[in-house]
Amino acid sequence: MSRPLRFLLRHGANALAVFRAWSAGLSGVQLGNDVRIGPAAEVSLDGSLARSGAMVLGDRTIVTRGVLLHPYGGRIETGIDVYLGPYTTIYGHGGVTIGKDTLVSMYCRILSSNHEVPPLGTIIRSRPDELRPTRIGADVWLGSGVTVLGGVTIGDGCVVGAGAVVTRDLPPGSIAYGIPAKVTGRRQA
Repeated sequence: MSRPLRFLLRHGANALAVFRAWSAGLSGVQLGNDVRIGPAAEVSLDGSLARSGAMVLGDRTIVTRGVLLHPYGGRIETGIDVYLGPYTTIYGHGGVTIGKDTLVSMYCRILSSNHEVPPLGTIIRSRPDELRPTRIGADVWLGSGVTVLGGVTIGDGCVVGAGAVVTRDLPPGSIAYGIPAKVTGRRQA
């Protein structure tokens, strides 16, 4: 039996996800064990401006359909058992860290930089990005369409409601929602 056929039989329906992870690894992405990458996901370090930098995907990280991971010279790192839902976008200019067992639902946006607001007459794009590291703790659930702005730390065990825009740090165990996200409760022990 040929090697590719053994691979397909061993991995079944996940064969393409495993192959995409292997391909990302060839581009320089550091992969833990059993990482899966869905179709149309952009996960590679090929030297282009969007993808230069570093990416580390922890064991059993699942990157689903259409996810965009662009370090832009920074770093994106996930812990073990992280799920990145369909069409999530993560820009790692200033560094993004996502803790273990975290669920990032579909269409989330995680940023790690911002633009300064220069005086009128100065083109905004002409100014360099402000790098703002973003940290998302372990066992966090970001609901569908959440936006996390650069420089924010979301503590371990937080739940952020769908559509929220997180502009400030959230303490561990918080439940938050809204624009801007406000803490409305705490997870029970």
